[in-house]
Amino acid sequence: MSESAAPCLARNGGFWPEFVRGMRASIPVMIGFIPFGLLLGRQAVQQGVGVFSVPLMTGLNYGGGSEFAAVHLWAIPLPVALIIGVTLLINCRHVLMGAALAPWLREVPRRKALLWLFLMCDETWALSLSDAQKRQKFSVGYYFGVGWCLYGTWVGSTFFGAYLGAKIGDLTRYGFDMAFPAVFLVILRGMWKDHRMSLPWVVSLLVGVLVYRLYPGAWCVPVGTVAGAVTAACVVRRVG
Repeated sequence: MSESAAPCLARNGGFWPEFVRGMRASIPVMIGFIPFGLLLGRQAVQQGVGVFSVPLMTGLNYGGGSEFAAVHLWAIPLPVALIIGVTLLINCRHVLMGAALAPWLREVPRRKALLWLFLMCDETWALSLSDAQKRQKFSVGYYFGVGWCLYGTWVGSTFFGAYLGAKIGDLTRYGFDMAFPAVFLVILRGMWKDHRMSLPWVVSLLVGVLVYRLYPGAWCVPVGTVAGAVTAACVVRRVG
């Protein structure tokens, strides 16, 4: 990559106009977050998690998949080691996501960049990376506009799901649990470049299904995640 075409930070446009642009871009994903967050909050209190512990968990961990896994593993006595292990394995995808953003943040001091990455969930990463690749520059305002809107929506919706509890009924009857995957599939479609990049997702899915069939339970999630991550590393090495 030539120096003129190298990834860079956006130097013009202003922070707040870009922040507003990020807020607008996040609206469809925010709509998908709400029913999914309500569902997680309701399931959490049903498993015995405290109402105010739910937004604390979602606010500090901020990883939808690992939070659902933790809630489904919640029991008395609490399997602390299993929950920590599953959470770390599911969230290990953030290592690859951070590596993908690293070239765009090379002008940012490492300490500052690490603080910024607190807001990096799958959707914030996908929207921001797609925007940076399209514009050939990373917009900090856009990233924070998307990130803070999605963060607030997720934490708020999980709290209200926990607070309302049984009053909101079983949202899965209406297919609301598919809203989140549907939104993410649309985002992935916009990032599609090469059929080889779909291989890690296919491997992760097949391995996860196989493990679930052989050993029903939450282990299908981390095992599928690791299989997908290893495949992604091999694909990246081969492409490079």
